[in-house]
Amino acid sequence: MRKKCAKNFKEKRCTAVIILSHSPEETKALAARLRKVLAPGTVVALRGGMGAGKTTFVAGMTSAASSSPTFELVHDYGDLVHTDMYRVGTFEDLCATGFFEYLDAGAVVAVEWSENIAAFLPPRTVTVTLETVDENTRRITIDGVGGMEESV
Repeated sequence: MRKKCAKNFKEKRCTAVIILSHSPEETKALAARLRKVLAPGTVVALRGGMGAGKTTFVAGMTSAASSSPTFELVHDYGDLVHTDMYRVGTFEDLCATGFFEYLDAGAVVAVEWSENIAAFLPPRTVTVTLETVDENTRRITIDGVGGMEESV
């Protein structure tokens, strides 16, 4: 894994970390390190196209086996909830997933296809953007975790 810091030149501080992952194992290891620094109740908005590695990233965040919750919408692992908002199109759909209840319960909530509910994400949401570089390589940008250049 290679990483660099995306600077906010106005404030001269790191605002995001950009990491190149060369395998699913590296992606999972990065996610596991991120998970260790997340406070209870943190929302992690996962962004990226189909096959970019969002589900792989969540698998690294939990010690349980993780799969895409596309058809179930939610997998609850206790202290981490994995949601898939791909098919969520209305506020009523979002409420039906139990999203707001999970936020109130204090679990870390990992949200795939978070773009579909962007208006309802809390202000301090951590954003993880996964971009496909080639078959094995992903550019992963993590934004919203203070001091993360040392953490991940």
